[in-house]
Amino acid sequence: MNRLLFLLVVLSILGCSDSNTEWRVYGGTGQNDHYSSLKEVDTSNVSQLAVAWEYHTGDADTARHSQIQCNPIIVNGVLYGTTPTLKLFALDAASGQRKWEFDPDSASKKNPVHAIVNFGMNNIRGVTYWENGSDKRILYAAGSFLYAVDAMKGNPVRSFGDSGKLDLHNGLGSDVKDLYVAATSPGIIYKDLFILGSRVDEGPAAAPGHIRAFDVRTGALKWIFHTIPQPGEYGYDTWEDSIAYKHIGGANSWSGFSLDAARGILFAPTGSASFDFYGGRRKGSDLFANCLLALDAGTGKRRWHFQFIHHDVWDRDLPTPPVLVTLHKDGRSIDAVAQPTKHGMVYVFERETGKPVYPIEEIAVDTANALPGEKIWPTQPIASLPKPFVRQTFTAADLNPYLDDTSKASLAKELAGYRYGKMFMPPGKQTMIEFPGLDGGAEWGGPSFDPATGLLYVNANEMGWKMTMVDRKPAPVTKETVVQAGQRLYTQYCMSCHGSDRKGSGNNPALLNIQTRYKTDEIAQLVKSGRRMMPAFAHVSDKEREAIIAYVMELVAEKNKLFIADKKPVDTFRNLPYAATGYYKFLKNGYPAIKPPWGTLTAIDLNTGGHAWKTTLGEYPELKARGVPPTGTENYGGSVVTAGGLLFIAAARDGKIRAYNKRSGKLLWEHALPAPGFATPSVYRSGGKQYIVIACGGGKLGTVSGDSYVAFALPGRK
Repeated sequence: MNRLLFLLVVLSILGCSDSNTEWRVYGGTGQNDHYSSLKEVDTSNVSQLAVAWEYHTGDADTARHSQIQCNPIIVNGVLYGTTPTLKLFALDAASGQRKWEFDPDSASKKNPVHAIVNFGMNNIRGVTYWENGSDKRILYAAGSFLYAVDAMKGNPVRSFGDSGKLDLHNGLGSDVKDLYVAATSPGIIYKDLFILGSRVDEGPAAAPGHIRAFDVRTGALKWIFHTIPQPGEYGYDTWEDSIAYKHIGGANSWSGFSLDAARGILFAPTGSASFDFYGGRRKGSDLFANCLLALDAGTGKRRWHFQFIHHDVWDRDLPTPPVLVTLHKDGRSIDAVAQPTKHGMVYVFERETGKPVYPIEEIAVDTANALPGEKIWPTQPIASLPKPFVRQTFTAADLNPYLDDTSKASLAKELAGYRYGKMFMPPGKQTMIEFPGLDGGAEWGGPSFDPATGLLYVNANEMGWKMTMVDRKPAPVTKETVVQAGQRLYTQYCMSCHGSDRKGSGNNPALLNIQTRYKTDEIAQLVKSGRRMMPAFAHVSDKEREAIIAYVMELVAEKNKLFIADKKPVDTFRNLPYAATGYYKFLKNGYPAIKPPWGTLTAIDLNTGGHAWKTTLGEYPELKARGVPPTGTENYGGSVVTAGGLLFIAAARDGKIRAYNKRSGKLLWEHALPAPGFATPSVYRSGGKQYIVIACGGGKLGTVSGDSYVAFALPGRK
């Protein structure tokens, strides 16, 4: 036995970790393939899986629907994850026993109120590990700060940034100090660079979404890629207004990255430019919004790009990092990058050149009925293959058949007043059904890829959303009361998320009776600093903020007081003529208004572009009890595929984790979780045993909030 083989045998016996048994990176590897080579748990024994340990973070907020969306990483036998209030913790990966906890609120004592509001209910989906000898660090974002934490002790690394943290507003090249800048997805390491995207507002007051690389040791900015090009840069001429780059935000890489470390290529997907549903201030195709960027990871220089949506007015962000794959086509082995989209397609490109593996055609789209001042792009790119993994159109015949006759008639009458049926209809004052919906198709959980079979597994939502635009009221010439001004400003800043009736929309909470849940000063800080999905509104003046609070909290004392506005220049880019009434799902009686499936899981053969299998994901117990065939449910969080022949996924609103046969799609095992697992599982080996762990944070879709991470393993294994 040679020395290398002997060493491998010893490592296996001792249960020591290596890159094949750990989960060192968000998504499993830099390739974002969600793949584990472990096969102790396989199709023959997965039914025996049982809870091995459960860790409670202790800080769930059930009243405010807190969540945990973290895909934990496991390095050297230690699991690193985050809590609902964005604390960072380290656990023994075999037992679930806590080693340490880092609280970003305590690290921001200079402004503890700001810290609590800005961190407390945000969401982050993972953390990043870096090491060099004895220097081992976790880098993660909490609110508007990037922290470097000692991975062994849980203390801030004082040599990084400002005593262990960086303000994410810094280095964006424009005055964004009062705008919302955070990071919901972890950055990625290339050599000694930490590369990070951002989450920004999606309304008119959005910061630019430029991509930055920092020195992992010091926090110094090493390079920046302008996702909204500036004069002299490639793509600048795709914006008709020459000064748009000074005012327009978004085009941010919020969902994370994939990395071809050998080639030094960073793959960065971007979102739409602001404002989401009206582009009259940003006419043109708007590079580099809605693009897959292939950047030199060492310098940030563009190698190639592809734009999936030209001049996006449908919120068609790229929702997940692409997957780096090797596929076999026409007798060739191709190193490729596969990008799923919200509108239910997978686009596949050669990694080096960006050449499409399957043809992509620019098709003409509907430009009629656009809002005055809008300029819809006349074509959009559609992939010939792989086949779409969700429906692309619907008709009146596709309404939910499981409603009672009265509800069916009511729904048909409602639909008759809408515009619907195809993708890429311009938003307008007549309600449009956007299908696939605003949350996909594909969503942020992302796909998994099995290198043994060439199958890409994508979980998706199949729902319609209602989109209605209205005129935005200008400030009146005559006097108005504080409450009247608050209602006008609410329409401008808040209605698109919380609805015209303040009942909430999409995944955004209702504001009715908010005075019973919050104090006035708490709401004031919340409006100023932001929380979770809510951006900061620090750019709103004190008088305007007071008026909004008076309106939403129904302050009787303010009803007759005159509103005296602060004098400030009119921002013609941010004072748009239209606003969206809210993010409303197309529902009837609490269920999707279209016929099932509503949540799906599809295995796509990237070698041929066809589907190997498709099944529903999730169920409604009450519909099942009525004998309704499996419908699937809305789902958020990704899957993991293993060499043991299994595909693990939670994600569905029914609160179960499931295992499928990866070749056939047959359901082999399921287990009820303490709260829904709106996150991606991690698979690892520790102490000689294979584990599958999932964050059970719930909170989304009106479900109960949870505070636990649950790990499963085969009983009795050592």
